[in-house]
Amino acid sequence: MTNTPVRNVVLVHGGFVDGSGWQGVYDLLVRDGYRVSIVQNPTLSLEDDVAVTTRVLDQLDGPAVLVGHSYGGAVITEAGTHENVVALGYIAAFAPDKGESVNTLIADPPAGAPVPPILPPQDGFLFLDREKFAHSFAADVPSELAAFMADAQVPWGVDALGGTVTEPAWRVKPSSYLVATDDRMIPPPAQRAMSERAGSTVVEVPGSHAIYVSQPQAVAELIKQAAGS
Repeated sequence: MTNTPVRNVVLVHGGFVDGSGWQGVYDLLVRDGYRVSIVQNPTLSLEDDVAVTTRVLDQLDGPAVLVGHSYGGAVITEAGTHENVVALGYIAAFAPDKGESVNTLIADPPAGAPVPPILPPQDGFLFLDREKFAHSFAADVPSELAAFMADAQVPWGVDALGGTVTEPAWRVKPSSYLVATDDRMIPPPAQRAMSERAGSTVVEVPGSHAIYVSQPQAVAELIKQAAGS
Protein backbone atom coordinates (compact mmCIF):
# COMPACT_ATOMS: atom_id res chain seq x y z
CA MET A 1 0.00 0.00 0.00
CA THR A 2 2.87 2.36 0.78
CA ASN A 3 4.05 2.33 -2.84
CA THR A 4 0.64 3.21 -4.24
CA PRO A 5 0.09 6.94 -4.73
CA VAL A 6 -2.77 8.03 -2.49
CA ARG A 7 -5.56 9.47 -4.67
CA ASN A 8 -8.43 9.54 -2.15
CA VAL A 9 -8.98 12.53 0.11
CA VAL A 10 -11.77 12.78 2.70
CA LEU A 11 -12.58 16.24 4.08
CA VAL A 12 -14.32 16.68 7.45
CA HIS A 13 -15.77 20.05 8.48
CA GLY A 14 -15.95 21.48 11.98
CA GLY A 15 -18.59 23.07 14.17
CA PHE A 16 -20.96 25.87 13.10
CA VAL A 17 -20.37 25.11 9.38
CA ASP A 18 -21.04 22.39 6.81
CA GLY A 19 -19.01 20.71 4.11
CA SER A 20 -19.65 23.35 1.45
CA GLY A 21 -16.80 25.48 2.80
CA TRP A 22 -14.38 22.95 1.35
CA GLN A 23 -15.31 23.79 -2.24
CA GLY A 24 -12.16 25.79 -2.98
CA VAL A 25 -9.94 22.99 -1.64
CA TYR A 26 -12.07 20.41 -3.45
CA ASP A 27 -11.75 22.19 -6.79
CA LEU A 28 -7.96 22.35 -6.54
CA LEU A 29 -7.58 18.69 -5.54
CA VAL A 30 -9.99 17.39 -8.18
CA ARG A 31 -8.16 19.40 -10.81
CA ASP A 32 -4.99 17.56 -9.80
CA GLY A 33 -6.63 14.15 -10.14
CA TYR A 34 -7.65 13.37 -6.57
CA ARG A 35 -10.90 11.62 -5.71
CA VAL A 36 -12.36 13.85 -3.01
CA SER A 37 -15.20 12.96 -0.63
CA ILE A 38 -16.77 15.55 1.66
CA VAL A 39 -18.33 14.36 4.88
CA GLN A 40 -21.52 16.13 5.98
CA ASN A 41 -21.46 15.68 9.74
CA PRO A 42 -24.61 16.58 11.68
CA THR A 43 -22.31 17.66 14.58
CA LEU A 44 -24.77 16.30 17.14
CA SER A 45 -22.30 14.00 18.89
CA LEU A 46 -18.71 12.89 18.31
CA GLU A 47 -19.79 9.25 18.18
CA ASP A 48 -22.35 9.97 15.46
CA ASP A 49 -19.93 12.11 13.41
CA VAL A 50 -17.31 9.35 13.60
CA ALA A 51 -19.93 6.87 12.33
CA VAL A 52 -20.85 9.19 9.43
CA THR A 53 -17.16 9.61 8.54
CA THR A 54 -16.54 5.87 8.81
CA ARG A 55 -19.33 5.17 6.31
CA VAL A 56 -17.56 7.41 3.79
CA LEU A 57 -14.22 5.67 4.46
CA ASP A 58 -15.86 2.26 4.04
CA GLN A 59 -16.85 3.13 0.46
CA LEU A 60 -13.35 4.01 -0.73
CA ASP A 61 -11.44 1.83 -3.16
CA GLY A 62 -8.06 2.34 -1.56
CA PRO A 63 -5.93 4.41 0.81
CA ALA A 64 -6.96 7.92 1.78
CA VAL A 65 -5.77 11.07 3.48
CA LEU A 66 -8.33 12.03 6.14
CA VAL A 67 -8.48 15.78 6.77
CA GLY A 68 -10.31 17.69 9.50
CA HIS A 69 -10.86 21.38 10.20
CA SER A 70 -11.44 22.62 13.76
CA TYR A 71 -13.79 20.19 15.57
CA GLY A 72 -13.33 17.94 12.53
CA GLY A 73 -9.89 17.24 13.97
CA ALA A 74 -11.52 15.43 16.89
CA VAL A 75 -13.59 13.42 14.39
CA ILE A 76 -10.58 12.36 12.31
CA THR A 77 -8.58 11.57 15.46
CA GLU A 78 -11.20 8.96 16.39
CA ALA A 79 -12.18 7.82 12.86
CA GLY A 80 -8.63 7.82 11.49
CA THR A 81 -7.73 4.39 12.83
CA HIS A 82 -9.82 3.07 9.89
CA GLU A 83 -7.79 0.71 7.68
CA ASN A 84 -8.19 2.93 4.59
CA VAL A 85 -6.60 5.94 6.29
CA VAL A 86 -2.86 6.26 5.68
CA ALA A 87 -2.33 9.87 6.74
CA LEU A 88 -4.10 12.62 8.68
CA GLY A 89 -4.36 16.32 7.93
CA TYR A 90 -5.27 18.82 10.65
CA ILE A 91 -6.35 22.28 9.48
CA ALA A 92 -6.42 24.67 12.48
CA ALA A 93 -7.93 21.66 14.22
CA PHE A 94 -8.30 19.97 17.57
CA ALA A 95 -6.11 16.89 17.98
CA PRO A 96 -7.27 15.27 21.23
CA ASP A 97 -5.37 12.53 23.00
CA LYS A 98 -6.99 9.46 24.56
CA GLY A 99 -9.70 10.48 27.00
CA GLU A 100 -9.71 14.10 25.83
CA SER A 101 -12.55 16.03 24.21
CA VAL A 102 -12.94 19.46 22.66
CA ASN A 103 -14.21 20.58 26.06
CA THR A 104 -11.03 19.49 27.84
CA LEU A 105 -8.86 21.13 25.17
CA ILE A 106 -10.62 24.51 25.45
CA ALA A 107 -10.95 24.48 29.25
CA ASP A 108 -7.68 26.30 29.91
CA PRO A 109 -6.98 28.82 27.12
CA PRO A 110 -3.55 30.48 26.84
CA ALA A 111 -3.24 33.82 28.63
CA GLY A 112 -4.50 36.69 26.48
CA ALA A 113 -6.17 34.42 23.93
CA PRO A 114 -9.31 35.83 22.28
CA VAL A 115 -12.53 34.33 23.62
CA PRO A 116 -14.71 32.86 20.84
CA PRO A 117 -18.16 34.54 20.90
CA ILE A 118 -20.06 31.31 21.58
CA LEU A 119 -23.57 32.03 22.85
CA PRO A 120 -24.99 30.15 25.86
CA PRO A 121 -26.38 26.75 24.80
CA GLN A 122 -30.01 26.64 23.67
CA ASP A 123 -31.71 23.25 23.86
CA GLY A 124 -28.30 21.58 23.86
CA PHE A 125 -26.91 23.48 20.86
CA LEU A 126 -24.30 26.19 20.45
CA PHE A 127 -24.15 29.09 18.00
CA LEU A 128 -21.64 31.88 17.45
CA ASP A 129 -22.85 35.44 17.85
CA ARG A 130 -23.79 36.42 14.30
CA GLU A 131 -22.50 39.96 14.72
CA LYS A 132 -19.07 38.69 15.81
CA PHE A 133 -18.84 35.65 13.53
CA ALA A 134 -16.75 37.30 10.81
CA HIS A 135 -14.25 38.82 13.24
CA SER A 136 -13.68 35.61 15.21
CA PHE A 137 -14.14 32.84 12.64
CA ALA A 138 -13.64 34.30 9.16
CA ALA A 139 -11.71 37.57 9.37
CA ASP A 140 -9.93 37.07 6.03
CA VAL A 141 -12.97 35.78 4.12
CA PRO A 142 -14.77 38.27 1.80
CA SER A 143 -17.34 40.09 3.95
CA GLU A 144 -20.37 38.93 1.96
CA LEU A 145 -19.31 35.30 2.25
CA ALA A 146 -18.51 35.68 5.96
CA ALA A 147 -22.00 37.14 6.50
CA PHE A 148 -23.51 34.19 4.63
CA MET A 149 -21.52 31.75 6.80
CA ALA A 150 -22.78 33.52 9.93
CA ASP A 151 -26.39 33.26 8.76
CA ALA A 152 -25.98 29.65 7.58
CA GLN A 153 -24.60 28.37 10.88
CA VAL A 154 -25.14 24.73 11.74
CA PRO A 155 -26.13 24.19 15.39
CA TRP A 156 -23.23 22.53 17.22
CA GLY A 157 -24.42 19.96 19.73
CA VAL A 158 -22.89 20.15 23.20
CA ASP A 159 -22.56 16.34 23.08
CA ALA A 160 -20.11 16.77 20.19
CA LEU A 161 -17.84 18.93 22.35
CA GLY A 162 -18.07 16.44 25.21
CA GLY A 163 -17.27 13.33 23.16
CA THR A 164 -13.98 11.78 24.21
CA VAL A 165 -11.42 10.11 21.97
CA THR A 166 -10.71 6.42 22.68
CA GLU A 167 -7.73 5.60 20.41
CA PRO A 168 -6.11 8.67 18.84
CA ALA A 169 -5.20 7.92 15.24
CA TRP A 170 -2.25 10.33 15.29
CA ARG A 171 -0.44 7.93 17.59
CA VAL A 172 -0.33 5.31 14.83
CA LYS A 173 -0.63 7.31 11.58
CA PRO A 174 1.52 10.13 10.18
CA SER A 175 -0.06 13.57 10.43
CA SER A 176 0.34 17.03 8.95
CA TYR A 177 -0.89 20.19 10.66
CA LEU A 178 -1.63 23.63 9.26
CA VAL A 179 -1.42 26.30 11.97
CA ALA A 180 -3.53 29.38 11.15
CA THR A 181 -1.43 32.09 12.78
CA ASP A 182 -4.24 34.69 13.00
CA ASP A 183 -6.83 32.27 14.40
CA ARG A 184 -9.24 33.81 16.94
CA MET A 185 -11.14 30.57 17.62
CA ILE A 186 -8.37 28.08 18.46
CA PRO A 187 -5.34 30.04 19.71
CA PRO A 188 -2.21 29.43 17.59
CA PRO A 189 -0.18 28.43 20.71
CA ALA A 190 -2.75 25.68 21.35
CA GLN A 191 -2.50 24.56 17.71
CA ARG A 192 1.28 24.41 18.00
CA ALA A 193 1.10 22.42 21.23
CA MET A 194 -1.32 19.87 19.77
CA SER A 195 0.68 19.49 16.55
CA GLU A 196 3.92 19.05 18.48
CA ARG A 197 2.37 16.42 20.71
CA ALA A 198 1.05 14.55 17.67
CA GLY A 199 4.48 14.65 16.01
CA SER A 200 2.90 16.33 12.98
CA THR A 201 4.66 17.86 10.01
CA VAL A 202 3.74 21.51 10.59
CA VAL A 203 3.11 24.38 8.19
CA GLU A 204 2.26 27.86 9.52
CA VAL A 205 0.11 30.10 7.33
CA PRO A 206 -1.15 33.61 8.15
CA GLY A 207 -4.92 33.37 8.16
CA SER A 208 -8.14 33.16 10.13
CA HIS A 209 -9.85 30.09 11.56
CA ALA A 210 -11.62 29.78 8.18
CA ILE A 211 -8.28 29.37 6.40
CA TYR A 212 -9.71 26.40 4.47
CA VAL A 213 -12.08 28.91 2.83
CA SER A 214 -9.75 31.91 2.52
CA GLN A 215 -6.57 30.07 1.48
CA PRO A 216 -7.57 26.85 -0.26
CA GLN A 217 -4.24 26.70 -2.10
CA ALA A 218 -2.24 26.40 1.13
CA VAL A 219 -4.62 23.75 2.45
CA ALA A 220 -4.59 21.75 -0.78
CA GLU A 221 -0.78 21.90 -0.82
CA LEU A 222 -0.57 20.41 2.68
CA ILE A 223 -2.99 17.63 1.68
CA LYS A 224 -1.01 16.81 -1.47
CA GLN A 225 2.21 16.66 0.58
CA ALA A 226 0.49 14.27 3.01
CA ALA A 227 -0.75 12.12 0.12
CA GLY A 228 2.72 11.90 -1.38
CA SER A 229 4.83 11.25 1.71
